Amino acid sequence: MKLFAFTAVALSFMTSVWSASIFRGEAAISEVCKGSKVISQSYIGKDNNVLAEQLACGDKDLRAAFSGSTGLSPRQDPNNVCGANCNTNCFTPAGGGPNPNECHVIADALLFNSQNIGALFQIGPAVNSSVLVLTFRSCKTFMVDQTPNTLTYCRTDWSALVDIIAFNCQAQQNAHGGNCVAKDQRWFIQLGGSTSVRSSVETTVGDASAL
Repeated sequence: MKLFAFTAVALSFMTSVWSASIFRGEAAISEVCKGSKVISQSYIGKDNNVLAEQLACGDKDLRAAFSGSTGLSPRQDPNNVCGANCNTNCFTPAGGGPNPNECHVIADALLFNSQNIGALFQIGPAVNSSVLVLTFRSCKTFMVDQTPNTLTYCRTDWSALVDIIAFNCQAQQNAHGGNCVAKDQRWFIQLGGSTSVRSSVETTVGDASAL
């Protein structure tokens, strides 16, 4: 009952569109960010226990670069995707998924930073810092900018997505995590077990100021 109530609140609060479906689109970080290396790293949240990393990609090929219309009027910022529509998918089969309660720690850390730093953050394109990764114990989530431009997103939306995917793409749904892909394909957020989405990356550590 609590889970249903939270999901209902999240869905009514956010302007994104959620379509429950099974999608075999699980991506390893190494697939969406080839030649990736960690360029900044820090811990976020009230207890500083969620690892935040920015990855730079060695090749500018995060799937297809967006080149179509955003559908926005010239008065709107086309690179501000806070509140933008995305479609939620669960990855099958069951097994190896994260503990949803540990994913909720990430959701809380994002809300804490939203309240103390601000709701909005930026994610850069391609070879800059195009992948942002958050990890707590068994749970890992990352966001990918698939455009040539810097996008602005909001911590509150990412937080709500973490909880929605974590609690609704579990073994009971024959799933082990999932993602939410922007309707215009410009970005996506994925959530899964910390080992299932981990990739081998070169590390050059700085301060992860983006989150």
